[in-house]
Amino acid sequence: MKIDVMQDVKAVNAAYAEANREKLKNIFTVNIISSPGAGKTTLLEKLVKKLADKVNIAVIEGDLATARDALRVQACGIPAIQMNTNGGCHLDAKMIANVLPGFDLAKLDLLIIENVGNLVCPADFDLGEDIKIVLLSVTEGGDKPIKYPIVFLKSSLAIINKIDLLPYCDVDMYALRKDISEINPKIRQMEISCREEKNIDEVAEWFLSQIMLKKQKSIL
Repeated sequence: MKIDVMQDVKAVNAAYAEANREKLKNIFTVNIISSPGAGKTTLLEKLVKKLADKVNIAVIEGDLATARDALRVQACGIPAIQMNTNGGCHLDAKMIANVLPGFDLAKLDLLIIENVGNLVCPADFDLGEDIKIVLLSVTEGGDKPIKYPIVFLKSSLAIINKIDLLPYCDVDMYALRKDISEINPKIRQMEISCREEKNIDEVAEWFLSQIMLKKQKSIL
């Protein structure tokens, strides 16, 4: 008799994800996925500063070890909870369920989940989010979408970071964006530089529009 352990794990995860989604039905919730060092936490620092006076935000930080990322977000005046997986390569829905009581959900408009740095495993686990966002830095090379297509296929937004370093990287931006579009024709793409704060306003405006859409759907 063959037992599909992964199928059982995903079934349990799906149940927790649906329960999370119900608890978060009035909160726009995003799951940000990237390789290590692509700039997830730096983007959050820049983004929450743009949004903090407009909406109520909370952040869940996923990492193998340390609370450094959560401390960086907290320094921006945003409530953040650190989750350490102690070697695990992704967050799962049960982990999210365990920390949700640490927030006053009734007061939140936006919950951002920064997943563990990994382009593979996090793509397969629904956390109860509204959408996934994939963050890619040009320093990783232009071949990441075609080498790791699943996360691009499952994401609603692809953010290409560190464009200030393009003169020093062998990346064809046209080819990179074309690869992303061919994997997922519906995905929206944005190019940013966290270091120079280029196009961060565009990302912030997109978040605000999605928060408003979620509120409208919650009313209906």
